[in-house]
Amino acid sequence: MPGYGLPKGKEGLLPWTWAEQRLKRSHNYWISTTRPDGRPHMMVIWGLWIDGAFYFSSGAESRKARNLAKNPHCVIGTEKADEAVVVEGEVSLLPQESKSSIFKPYEKKYKYDMSAFTAEPVFVVKPTLVFGLPEKKYLKSATRWEFDTK
Repeated sequence: MPGYGLPKGKEGLLPWTWAEQRLKRSHNYWISTTRPDGRPHMMVIWGLWIDGAFYFSSGAESRKARNLAKNPHCVIGTEKADEAVVVEGEVSLLPQESKSSIFKPYEKKYKYDMSAFTAEPVFVVKPTLVFGLPEKKYLKSATRWEFDTK
C-alpha cells in the first residue's frame, strides 16, 4: 500500500481467517457499483459470505442491478469501519436452479423468508482483491490479499 508508511515484509499481517470472520459476521454491507455514465453508486445491502464468495440479492430493476448488468465489477465493504474488510471483485448471476441453496442460510441470518425472491437475481461476488484494515493496529497490520481469477 504505497504512500501509507506501512512496514515492509509480512510481520504483523492478518491471517485470512480474520477477514473471513468479519465477512461472515457483518449484518449490513456496503456495495459500490458504477453507473453507465461512470458515476459511482453506493448502497447498503444484506448478504452472505459462503465458501470464499459473497452472495446477495437485489431487485432486477434496482440501480445496483442495472449497473452490474453493464459493468460486473464492484466493491463490497463490511459494516464495521474500525475492523474493515473491503472486497473488490466481479459478479456473476447465480443460476436459477442454485438460488434455493442460499435461502436457508439467508433466512437464518436475517430472519427473512427469501422464497419470494425466486424471480429476482442473486449475485455472486468472487474476490479479486481484499483489504483488511483494523483501526487499532492499522499501520502494523493492514493486509491485502490477492486472488487468482482464472
